[in-house]
Amino acid sequence: MIARNLAAAVAIVAVATLPGAASAQLPQGAKAPTFATQGALAGKGFTFDLAKALKKGPVVLYFFPKAFTQGCTLEANAFAEAMDDFHKAGATVVGMSADDLPTLKRFSTEECRNKFPVATANKALIKAYDVGFVMNGQDTGLSNRTSYVIGRDGKVKLAHSDLDWREHVSRTLAKVKELKGR
Repeated sequence: MIARNLAAAVAIVAVATLPGAASAQLPQGAKAPTFATQGALAGKGFTFDLAKALKKGPVVLYFFPKAFTQGCTLEANAFAEAMDDFHKAGATVVGMSADDLPTLKRFSTEECRNKFPVATANKALIKAYDVGFVMNGQDTGLSNRTSYVIGRDGKVKLAHSDLDWREHVSRTLAKVKELKGR
């Protein structure tokens, strides 16, 4: 099992450096599946409930393959740096991955810099958001790199899938700024 996870992580790092996009299957305007799951913020566990979070404003759900891999670490650092701007726009940001809760607790402090939560995405949630990471025709059990902006109405306002992490923050931030006041 450890060898399989290590091989998947190494493969993700290698693939994440390639340009290209996977297509998100939840199109703009689709109703986002609601869910509740366990997460971590600043190393402390909590329950994240999408329906409750949407009552406060738009939600950015960004799915990432594996905590502590190069691309996922850089993406988490970038979201952490932009968190003040997301808060000013009234948005909640939550990173989502198939990692276990102890790993996400550590990731929330070390790479998310205590600025935003990360939460577990089980197989059903990964399937519901159609973000499964498939390599060589095989389901890895991980999520691909897809960011969704979900409006207060529960509908997808933006879906961006690309293994290259660099545009996820700027695209989601631009969309939540556009939604501010709606």
